[in-house]
Amino acid sequence: MPKTFFLPTPGAGVSRRNFIKSSSLVAAALASGIPLVGCSTTPRGRRVSANDKINIAVVGAGGKGSSDTDHCSNENIVALCDADERNSMGQRKKYPKAKFYRDYRQMLAEMDKSIDAVIVATPDNMHAVATSMAMKMGKHVYCQKPLTYTVAESRYLRGLAKHGRVVTQMGNQGSAEDGLRRAVECIQAGVIGQVKQVFVWSNRPVWPQGMGRPDGSDPVPAELDWNQWIGPAAERPFKEHIYEPFNWRGWVDFGCGALGDMACHTANMPFRALKLGYPTQVEAESSGMNGESFPLWSKIRFEFPARGSMGPVTLWWYDGGKPEPDHPFRHDGSNKPPREITAEVEELLGEVPGSGCVLIGDKGQIFSDDDYGARFFIKLNGDKKYKVYSNKVSGKMVEHEAIRDIPITLPRNPFKGDTDYRHHQEWLAAIRGGPVPYSNFNIAAYLTEIILLGCVALRTGQRLDWDGPNMRATNCPDADHFIHRVYRDGFQLS
Repeated sequence: MPKTFFLPTPGAGVSRRNFIKSSSLVAAALASGIPLVGCSTTPRGRRVSANDKINIAVVGAGGKGSSDTDHCSNENIVALCDADERNSMGQRKKYPKAKFYRDYRQMLAEMDKSIDAVIVATPDNMHAVATSMAMKMGKHVYCQKPLTYTVAESRYLRGLAKHGRVVTQMGNQGSAEDGLRRAVECIQAGVIGQVKQVFVWSNRPVWPQGMGRPDGSDPVPAELDWNQWIGPAAERPFKEHIYEPFNWRGWVDFGCGALGDMACHTANMPFRALKLGYPTQVEAESSGMNGESFPLWSKIRFEFPARGSMGPVTLWWYDGGKPEPDHPFRHDGSNKPPREITAEVEELLGEVPGSGCVLIGDKGQIFSDDDYGARFFIKLNGDKKYKVYSNKVSGKMVEHEAIRDIPITLPRNPFKGDTDYRHHQEWLAAIRGGPVPYSNFNIAAYLTEIILLGCVALRTGQRLDWDGPNMRATNCPDADHFIHRVYRDGFQLS
């Protein structure tokens, strides 16, 4: 039987040199007739020279799409698409040469040869359908988090990305931070020993949740293409200020709730550091699901099996809190890990921050006090309190003594500016032949798939016994309705 050669999967920690070396091996395999696993007929994205501009189209030009576009403003912004002209008016004035569309399908079809790369910054339920169409046309893609709306869509995009013919990046910009990459190196070097528990919490939602669908309908504004805005979801009447421009995150047909919004940020560092693969169990508690919107609060448990030399891990997620008296669909942010987990955090900072992450190992623990994992603190067994991992002294980085000798193994993002800008620049540099982006879809789709299992557990109201390779809950057939989805005609996954 002939040997099978697997294409290299560019991911975290893969240097440009190693990727080029792997690519050379692929070329040798082709020459010798060895079959390749992971190839497809997807066109290869155009690599742009250092002196040429990248032609970029944007799907979802308003909202987060506006800053995504601005972070790429040194390139050619050739097209803007938004179902709501009101949200995109500012960007249309800023980029007057960009052709405007309401329908991403029309934009991609008409401007195919004029586009090198696509930014997708729509509501969650549109991410996969727009992204997959662009990728299959050979366009490099930057897609906002969560990468997809369903588990099956994440698996699908991971398959598309596996052959590496286009450059991809998910918008969890904390991936650009040196601090996050250093935390990954330190944890994998064993600074806090075997990690057994992880606690992640968020101040989200900051939009209404826990409500039912409103009665009646309102006239659709002339500037809004309501059919295009709904996208793959089932049709429903338009209601002013209920779903758009921002409150869609809380509605199950359009968003993925607090978990979908923030876990790709806050759980990113432990996911990478602990090499978390498929969980074996996922179980959720909440203030209650009504079939229309996500709950006011949730607590979700993920059980991960041993992985190589790493032992089993339990990861807990917390969001929301008690309803506020004057705002029944808003919360007080009180849902956080038990006080025995956060007491030393409170001692360090004077309070428990709205978002954070604690990893507990048998030699100590690590705490990150921001959504991105950009800064972290270490408390080893025997220490009286947490210590910041690094401090800038006279312009130089001085590391905590516990990690001073741990080698740097991950490439650093070389760009200057804020986190979000640097994350975009890493993607643009890769289109010009630079190193593979740190949050490319090979890893981002895996992270998203695992996170969205929490949404499935919330919506079924049952513990999921998860068979990862076969993408099914062995004890809960009803979960399949949420793992996959039914697409409205015209908005199928291409």
